[in-house]
Parts: sequence; C-alpha cells; structure tokens
Amino acid sequence: MSYIVDFKNVSTVGIESSPVAEALAGLRANEARYFMNKYKHEFTVVPASESQETLDYVNRILKEERDLAFSSKPLETTRFQVEDIRMAYVFYEDGLALNVMYTVDSPKKRAVGFKLSEGMEVPQELEGKFKFARQKSKLAGTIRGSFFVIKGEYE
Repeated sequence: MSYIVDFKNVSTVGIESSPVAEALAGLRANEARYFMNKYKHEFTVVPASESQETLDYVNRILKEERDLAFSSKPLETTRFQVEDIRMAYVFYEDGLALNVMYTVDSPKKRAVGFKLSEGMEVPQELEGKFKFARQKSKLAGTIRGSFFVIKGEYE
C-alpha cells in the first residue's frame, strides 16, 4: 500500500521497525517537503516488498558503479520523474536514505546520494569510503550526507 509522506505531521508509518524511526521519518519528510516546494510533487512511498523493480534498479547501479551492497533491510522505496530528472529512493531500516538522481538529458548530472538519519552509525559499507557533510533540518535534525557521480548508463 502506498503512503503519501506528510511533512507537516511527521509519521513513522511504514518505518516503525527502524531503531531510529523518528529521525528517519523526519529525513523522509524533509525529502517530501523539498519535492513539494520545488516541483509540486507528492512524495509517495511504497513498501520495499512491493517494489522489487526499484530495488533492482538501485542495487544494479550501486553494484556496477562502486561494488556496494547494503546489508540493512530496505523498508520503503519511491520512484518518479520531475522535469527531466528521474529519482529513486530507498529508505533502509538502519536509518539510511539513499537516492539515485538520473537526469534524462544531461549525463553530467547523475548521482547517488546517501543521507544518514540522526543517531545512526555510518554503515560499514560506506565507512572510510565517503566523507559526510552535515546539514541541519527542522524536520530531521542533523543530516550527514555524501554522494558519488554515476558514470554508466542506466535506463
């Protein structure tokens, strides 16, 4: 069942099993607010168990670009297009929010982003491989984020 993320009344619906559920809910709401304000897009997530195609797409990019595979359980995903940007998100049980930004027209603007919920440790798969910048958010507290540029073609 899909869920439209409400960034005014933050809820842990769908991500209750996360040990940092409140922070992850804030991070998810922060993303929802961004897409509503910038693109007037309703950020709608579905359980990972109902979105194998999105998981396969994200996992393929992670594997082929950086030989990454996360051990944490994926809880929810979303996949959509705004303007010429295809977006895919995976929210993991450990508090990681991962997004794939893939511009249709410009191969120079394609990247995988990682955002860590407040209170979670850096996943061992990313430890020592990425530097994380800090960002303050009213909804999510302190977010640590990093990214890498996608070099290959993924449709």
